Amino acid sequence: MPLVRRLRTLLVAVAAGALSVIGFAAPAGAATSSTADTWNPPSNLVQPLDEVWRHVESTYPDLYGFKNYGWDQVMANRGSLNYCVRWESDQPVSAALRDQIHTALGRQSKKWIDSVAGFDGFPYNDVPVKIVGWAVKNRSTLQWTDSSVDIYTGILDGGGAPQCAPDCGRFFHQDGDYSKCPGGAARHYDQSLWLTKGFGGGAGGDWGQRIGSEYMVGAVNQDNIHILLHEIGHTYGLDDFYDWTPTGVGGFLMQAGTADRITEFDKWMYRDFWRHLKSRYGL
Repeated sequence: MPLVRRLRTLLVAVAAGALSVIGFAAPAGAATSSTADTWNPPSNLVQPLDEVWRHVESTYPDLYGFKNYGWDQVMANRGSLNYCVRWESDQPVSAALRDQIHTALGRQSKKWIDSVAGFDGFPYNDVPVKIVGWAVKNRSTLQWTDSSVDIYTGILDGGGAPQCAPDCGRFFHQDGDYSKCPGGAARHYDQSLWLTKGFGGGAGGDWGQRIGSEYMVGAVNQDNIHILLHEIGHTYGLDDFYDWTPTGVGGFLMQAGTADRITEFDKWMYRDFWRHLKSRYGL
């Protein structure tokens, strides 16, 4: 499903612009950009990148008013992201697998951040990812006893899938008020990694990413988990390319099924999104 349509469907209950423009002060050790790290894509990508942005401007219903892209989440947290895993499967999860999933998610997120670190005022060299919770139907599915993450049981969405506490979710509280979250703001989650048994393909948006649980487990040690990478791209606003191809390019990650890693074109599309949004952070 195209990103715009997903956003329209999944965000209907969330008022666009519910999050006010975020004030930002770069911490010590933050990334710095130089003259070389500005908008200067390879000459063969200039036209297709321009086509992509004009397409985005003409098709996204609230491109500049929407305030919950992955960029907004990173900036609100001053350079980090919190996740909660929705485990929609009866496959047992050991502590080792839990930690492998955490590592794999951080590795995929880092690939996107590495594409923009130091570019045109982006203030972070690294954006750590922390999984703060797991949601599951039956506690016995999770085969660990430590308290390293919050565990949510018995909280189901309208389709009967386990979900993390809405009181702790940014999707539900874009004003940053986590006063009803049992662990407070420190235990809030910005996105969900929704792993569903038998789910083919993927979905992604400001709420997080959804992919098959079997696929994630099978790919957990791969360098590039390409479906997850693609869906993370949507979280940052990047579009799908089901019905058109920009002039002179092909075989890139956001063109589903044509690449298994972030390509040069994907990187410049990602950078283009940042440069068009950065002014909202006073950068």
